[in-house]
Amino acid sequence: MHHRTVSALKLADKAGGKALLRSMYQVDDESLAIDVCGIRFPNPVGLAAGYDKNAEVYHALSAMGFGFVEVGTITPVAQSGNEKPRLFRLVEDSAVINRMGFNNDGAEAVKRNLHHYETAGVPIGINIGKNKVTPNDEASSDYEKCLDILYSYGHYFVINISSPNTPNLRDLQEIESLKQLISSIQRKKAELESNGAAKKPIFLKVAPDMTDEHMRDVVHAAVDEGLSGIIATNTTLSREGLASKAYVEEAGGLSGLPLKERSTAWIKEIYEEIGDQVPIIGVGGIFNGEDAYEKILAGASLIQVYTGMIYEGPGIVKSINTRLLELLKRDGFTNIKEAVGAGR
Repeated sequence: MHHRTVSALKLADKAGGKALLRSMYQVDDESLAIDVCGIRFPNPVGLAAGYDKNAEVYHALSAMGFGFVEVGTITPVAQSGNEKPRLFRLVEDSAVINRMGFNNDGAEAVKRNLHHYETAGVPIGINIGKNKVTPNDEASSDYEKCLDILYSYGHYFVINISSPNTPNLRDLQEIESLKQLISSIQRKKAELESNGAAKKPIFLKVAPDMTDEHMRDVVHAAVDEGLSGIIATNTTLSREGLASKAYVEEAGGLSGLPLKERSTAWIKEIYEEIGDQVPIIGVGGIFNGEDAYEKILAGASLIQVYTGMIYEGPGIVKSINTRLLELLKRDGFTNIKEAVGAGR
């Protein structure tokens, strides 16, 4: 089904269907526009990484009303990912378990697809990771290679060390390993910019399965090492409170409605720790405008959907943005930025 929808979006792009998509799905209102890290986002609702893995349909996705699209996760060398089956719907819980394993065509192939990223009309983020065969003590080289190849082809970048589907990847969230990784990435960033590349913000995507103390250490390390922001959160390994009987024993990260409260709680805690220093992108269990607004009030400047779109369909973007306008008006805000962190 995923491949069929990607193919349909490719056809819409080639056949001039973007104008039709815009007329169906876009909500254009300055109250929703927000500047984050010097980048203008026409609305705060983005598509999380994992859908447009190889940057094939980001133009069509932008026409569907998204305020930004994050492609990837991309690794230096192409890899097929984990064995199938590797994606499971937990319909009773409005959730998904996936163990895709960073399946993608590799940085060079994605680079070719991103040559026209500036004409998408919305910011394009690039989510980068390490290849499965790369040991953790050499992980920094993979992230540097991705930056080397892709730095000129996106508006912002995301360091993904929080997926549970690449063995030992989350070990890179241990503080000393994290500091070393960020430091090497920052050196590569400085090198690229000294050679004429435009400055690009880099975000860190964090897992929801850390202790409070560890999460605080992680976000402070990210800020201290000069990263531009935090994405909270990735999928969870927890299966607590699920109604579904099928698939709950499957390995992989859980996303969707069961993650909503946990991710919102992390956003609030992270905002209280570092919210006045760097922005937060909130993701996890967003299905409607209320879910999105809750995360914005908790401290998220932008939000992302993924599983919500699987269950609600492409109209979710218009639905969320329309409801956000109503909620802003109800609460006396003239712009979405005024609502960020207002509920803490």
